[in-house]
Amino acid sequence: MMLRERMFPCQSREAVVTVQTYHDGIMDGYLQHPRLKGRAEIRSLSQMVLLLNSLIDMEDCPNPSLPLVPVHYGSRETDTVFRIQILFREHYTWQGRLIWQDRNQEVVFHSAIELIQLLDEILGE
Repeated sequence: MMLRERMFPCQSREAVVTVQTYHDGIMDGYLQHPRLKGRAEIRSLSQMVLLLNSLIDMEDCPNPSLPLVPVHYGSRETDTVFRIQILFREHYTWQGRLIWQDRNQEVVFHSAIELIQLLDEILGE
């Protein structure tokens, strides 16, 4: 197997994560993605990362595919909503953007670990 020498874009793969409660890495929420029928419940940051990775695998990333449009559901006022855009994946790491919809803030992440740290820092406040 030959390693690729450059990153390939994954087009606009985006998931919407709604966090209803969060405490010490344990969350109650759900993830929405065009490949899912409805929404998938998530109970931890690691479960979220594993689910996102399997969804990327379904796209046969890094091969381009059709743009994906997130499915939106109603949420309670106390929910925290993030859009996670995975722009590149190389050697099982991710680069992308985390968009905090409630505050209209955006931050770039360079790995899945960095994404987990960002979410833990935001949700732990």
